[in-house]
Amino acid sequence: MSRAGEFAQDAPLPTDTIQLTGLRAFGRHGVLAEEKREGQDFVCDLTLYLSLAPAARRDDLNLTLNYAEIAQRVHAVIGTGSFDLIETLAQRIAQETLAFSPLLRAVEVSVHKPSAPIPVAFSDVAVRIFRRAKPERAVIALGSNLGDSRALLNNAVSALRKLPGSRLVAVSDWLRSAPVGGIAQPDYLNGVALLDTCLDPYELLAKMAEIENAAGRTREVRWGPRTLDLDIISYGGLELSDPVLTLPHPRAHERDFVLAPWLSLDAAAQLPGRGPVAELREKLITAADTAAEGEEK
Repeated sequence: MSRAGEFAQDAPLPTDTIQLTGLRAFGRHGVLAEEKREGQDFVCDLTLYLSLAPAARRDDLNLTLNYAEIAQRVHAVIGTGSFDLIETLAQRIAQETLAFSPLLRAVEVSVHKPSAPIPVAFSDVAVRIFRRAKPERAVIALGSNLGDSRALLNNAVSALRKLPGSRLVAVSDWLRSAPVGGIAQPDYLNGVALLDTCLDPYELLAKMAEIENAAGRTREVRWGPRTLDLDIISYGGLELSDPVLTLPHPRAHERDFVLAPWLSLDAAAQLPGRGPVAELREKLITAADTAAEGEEK
């Protein structure tokens, strides 16, 4: 088992954006007592950075952001409480927006105060801030049963460590396991890595495919032998159902070669939608023991 170090260079921002401009709401923000008492209108502009390709491909709202819900959140932030500075208001809006979904990787917020108490003619005063989302914890399963599997897995770990905007937190020991799927092939070496990353899940998936390809991975036979197999088991608490990427991994709860090494790194691990990894593994062990007893009879 290994524990890891520093973040790599910042991840590049997604090139896709959603822009929400001119969102107007009444609030009581300002340094002066009359501003807090009488209130005034504030105007907010948002630029949301995320990958829009998955939603566009499937025409599915669940794979993007519901900007109506985000607008309501921003409206509520402006209309609730009272801050002296619009700088503070902008920060709160950014925090609330970034908390909306792990798919959102950064946000730019402009807060305009067109009725600010300025004793000369002016058209507007505004602040603009840019904030990145916090890294998400990705659980990655690694496996190999062709070639020098140990070397291939170690090389994959080195490649994960170099991913932009990411920090490799921990890597389990390599465990030997029997293949699944009914195809005759050698046993696997398997393990799990914990990665904190600013890459969105689709960017991470693409980077992992590059690592697999560099290891000579081919995909002729489903469940067939492979030089390297990398799977995203979970990405924060995100749940996705997409032909390209399903989160959490739909069969992770059935695979001891995922649960055991994961549990060795994090005794309190949770599989989103399934519960504690320790309990899931206990169920697997119990089911295997019951099946073995049935065979003996």
